[in-house]
Amino acid sequence: MTANDKAILRELAKGYMEIASDPINNERRQRAQDINDLKPRRPMVWIHEVPWHEMNIDNKLTCLCETDEARQFEWHMRMTLFRWEYMQADMVVEKFFPISKAYSNSGIGINILEDMIATDEKNYIVSHYFKDQLDTMEKVQALKEPIVTAHPQHDTQRMELAQDAFGDILPPVLRGHYIYHAPWDEIPRYRGVTPIMYDLTDNPELLHATMKKWTAGKLSVMRQMEKLGLLDTDIDELHCTPPYTSDLDKGNGLKNIWFRCMAQMFSDVSPAQWKEFELDYLMPLAEECGLVYYGCCEAIEQKIPLLKTIPNLRKIGVPTRCNPEVCAQQIKGDYVYAHKPNPAFVATVFDPGQVQGEIERVIKTCIEHGCAYEFVLKDISTVGYKPGNLVEWNKVVMETIDRYY
Repeated sequence: MTANDKAILRELAKGYMEIASDPINNERRQRAQDINDLKPRRPMVWIHEVPWHEMNIDNKLTCLCETDEARQFEWHMRMTLFRWEYMQADMVVEKFFPISKAYSNSGIGINILEDMIATDEKNYIVSHYFKDQLDTMEKVQALKEPIVTAHPQHDTQRMELAQDAFGDILPPVLRGHYIYHAPWDEIPRYRGVTPIMYDLTDNPELLHATMKKWTAGKLSVMRQMEKLGLLDTDIDELHCTPPYTSDLDKGNGLKNIWFRCMAQMFSDVSPAQWKEFELDYLMPLAEECGLVYYGCCEAIEQKIPLLKTIPNLRKIGVPTRCNPEVCAQQIKGDYVYAHKPNPAFVATVFDPGQVQGEIERVIKTCIEHGCAYEFVLKDISTVGYKPGNLVEWNKVVMETIDRYY
């Protein structure tokens, strides 16, 4: 790392530690913990999955470091400082620089084959056409069990670089991972969505065989990660939501961590089919972990009674496509209601009335039904190169909540 790189990082680290030292972080961390512990409070608001290539106000996101590792450190600091300045919401910044434990996964023995079409070469959100590679029982049975390999030497190298560059200002801390499980996001990358939807009726035996392989492989990965010390109670975020809770003991075992799961492509199948091909395979994995967060972009109104059977379920993702009253009536105070506001409201022309209306509707029904709840704006594929849309969204949402708390 060059002397110039270190100088850039040290200046950014000073700003990072300054915002991390703001007492508001302690209040937000405690409020987030209370919500995840099912104590109703003023809801948390987080903004994630931002189209950063559209957000570079006054070049504040422009990286200046020369070396790759320094640029990775720099990007995290610039992104954090930018969010704090322009769309802070209820973000929490800790008094250290997080470095994730490095590991690799050998995969299942085949690679994704796809065609892609992009409307914006700078945006990682593109259209995919996946080639079907798992259309026979023989191909499914040939899948390999993933092997996880930890890379502690890489961890040591990154920790030493960070410590040398800015550790006296902002200490680096090595952190592990939670378990993320989304087989129906992964399997379509080897098949496409359409063949799977047909096979739900035409060839269910093939899908069951696929899920048996996938579930066994995931359980193996989970236990390998536990053995390798790659898991962690203390994490930065739980798939874009606050992870803080007092109901997980500190440690790196499966019983000490969050388990994150979803089946987004199953929004349009019946609860019975969803149970047969998702829930029944999910149950033994969820049972291994301390707490479970289910849901993302899929409709869940008709599935909540079945969701409640998941062991250790604590948080339910409720997308904007769902009826908030129907969901809140069922969730009540038994689980965290994690509402996903509509990202389309920041995509083109910003209408504060639309945003206020959506937020107020959720606030009123969650208060009525005693829900511990949060707002997480994510899946923001574009703001139409108008970064002010997100700035205004943040302002409108916080002011709307202020009227109730």
